[in-house]
Amino acid sequence: MIRSELIQKVADENPHLYQRDVERIVNTIFEEIIGAMADGDRVELRGFGAFSVKKRDARVGRNPRTGEAVDVEEKHVPFFKTGKLLRDRLNGK
Repeated sequence: MIRSELIQKVADENPHLYQRDVERIVNTIFEEIIGAMADGDRVELRGFGAFSVKKRDARVGRNPRTGEAVDVEEKHVPFFKTGKLLRDRLNGK
């Protein structure tokens, strides 16, 4: 599912809301999650999962084409851990 499909589904299930308002709500939710993660905070949605940021240390990698050593700098990557309810539904429990 892509963002526009999510917006359409929410709008269809809530006919009392305008499409532009639903779009603004969905975009605000995503922006708040991104903003919190950019600040290094953890975002937990009960029953769904938790978004967090993990730090990857600097290391020496390899260029797959030439095989030469390449310095890879430290970086932060997003991480998602599923909640128990989501994991149970995916496994048919």
